Amino acid sequence: MYTTTIDKSPLIKVSTGKHETTYALDGSLMNPLEAFYATLAGCAGVYAKKACKGLGLSAEGIEISCKPFAGPRGPLHLARFKTEVRFPAGFNAEQKAAVLHSITECAVKEVVKDGANIDFQVAEV
Repeated sequence: MYTTTIDKSPLIKVSTGKHETTYALDGSLMNPLEAFYATLAGCAGVYAKKACKGLGLSAEGIEISCKPFAGPRGPLHLARFKTEVRFPAGFNAEQKAAVLHSITECAVKEVVKDGANIDFQVAEV
């Protein structure tokens, strides 16, 4: 369960049983949409690290850049999400391909791709 309680500040704190994250409405921190894009980038990093571990390689020095592109309906319609990966010296073509393939399997990306049928519900309790 994720919970938040609204107060007078421009901050939104969201808690789970183990963690808390904070968003801002004034530009001082990421807003939830920016954090969503950051989550996709973070997921790419997780999968890159997993692939490197499986290959017996260090992931140190891999750079991942992600950029969202709005669709024809504006900035709230994500049409494309481009992920670019720069490898440090020492990775051969086969290793690079394995890491790139692993990144394509990011669980967050899969939720987004399959999420068009999510039943979002809002109700007073």
